[in-house]
Amino acid sequence: MFICRNCGYKTFKWLGKCPECGAWESFTEEVSSRKEREDPLPSLTNIRELSTIKEERFPTQIKEFDRVLGGGLIKGEVVLVGGEPGIGKSTLLLEVASQIAKNKKVLYVSAEESLAQINLRAKRLGIDAENLFLVNEDNLETLLLLFEKDFFLIIIDSIQVLKIASLGASLGSLVQIRESANILTETAKKKGVSLFIVGHVTKEGVISGPKALEHIVDCVIYFEGEKNSNFRILRAVKNRFGSLGEIGVFEMTSSGLKEVENPSSIFISGEGRSSSGSAVGCVLEGVRAILVEVQALVTRASFGMVRRKSVGFDFNRFSLILAMMEKRLGLNLGNQDVFVNVTGGIRIDDPCSDLALVLAVASSYEDFLVPRECVFIGEVGLSGELRRVYNISQRLSEIKRLGFLYAFIPQSNLEKLNLKEFLGLKLYGCRDIKEVISKVKNLKGKN
Repeated sequence: MFICRNCGYKTFKWLGKCPECGAWESFTEEVSSRKEREDPLPSLTNIRELSTIKEERFPTQIKEFDRVLGGGLIKGEVVLVGGEPGIGKSTLLLEVASQIAKNKKVLYVSAEESLAQINLRAKRLGIDAENLFLVNEDNLETLLLLFEKDFFLIIIDSIQVLKIASLGASLGSLVQIRESANILTETAKKKGVSLFIVGHVTKEGVISGPKALEHIVDCVIYFEGEKNSNFRILRAVKNRFGSLGEIGVFEMTSSGLKEVENPSSIFISGEGRSSSGSAVGCVLEGVRAILVEVQALVTRASFGMVRRKSVGFDFNRFSLILAMMEKRLGLNLGNQDVFVNVTGGIRIDDPCSDLALVLAVASSYEDFLVPRECVFIGEVGLSGELRRVYNISQRLSEIKRLGFLYAFIPQSNLEKLNLKEFLGLKLYGCRDIKEVISKVKNLKGKN
């Protein structure tokens, strides 16, 4: 078997040029030596004995970070932190390291930046921890010796620049990154050391980033956000020790990252006035209910071909809803440009935001006002019906807490609710989108 040192492509014969990455003379022969198994048989454990094993978590004291991890770090856990360069991964992990260093010894391995650069960031963040140690090293064989020390947490920043001299592959290649991750994970498990691995994701989605490492580690979290926005979202996409879909919201300030305890405040505008083309919905991110504002602009097309643009909302679902509205509501959108935006830079995948999109588009097209005190929850079918919503009580509790007065929900949900829990919040149960729009117009007339 021959393997490309640059990308890991395998073939049964030697090739001068790699058909995968285009590198010349990069193939080396991989000889597999077979030997008789001398290891003893593995010991078996009855499933009933597992109940005696305690899973001890160590909180990082950063609530938003602990929420994403599932409550804190577990000894020997390997976490991959992905995100675009410059998004703030190093700042976040340095703050996490300083919090853990109050009780445990932490090692921060800076393979990219010099110690002087780390010092500047630490001064800006106001970090001064006695148990936090730094090292500027990119040789993996040397770093493995540090696992013998009594560190509780080791942070590798970043895996793209680590090198294994004996491997012979080019720096940053898929072979180098994947082999480094395998060795680091195996060593961390054996020594019982928690490990953070930083991996960059480029806008082009280069495969040598975290996407090639997700199956190796225990937890994968992504740090996301627009570079022209101060808000960052930490999202878990894989977690062997916790739930998926959890998010943590941070604000980037001059003194570092600050936790946002009420994310709904950044996803809905603070102006207390009604406006056409805007509706508030409630989505779930993990187990957290968040209110988001969906804005729509419907205007007559200036050219022969209409334009459709969606930011923060799935475009395919957006197209289905527009087609449904034309058929069920009789709206002539065929000659209209339709633009949709979810404020705050968040991307929503919860189908329960469909109703907010319908109200935003309809109000912009017909130019009627949607009261700011209203929140819309519901998945919309292609016949215009409102389908049952899950976790409705949790969503309504968040709506009531934030001071909204009216909530439009599917009739099937209203019939099974305990209305005493939501005193002060007027609930409207509707069966289809026509009924919702009619009630909103009547509500506006009463006001």
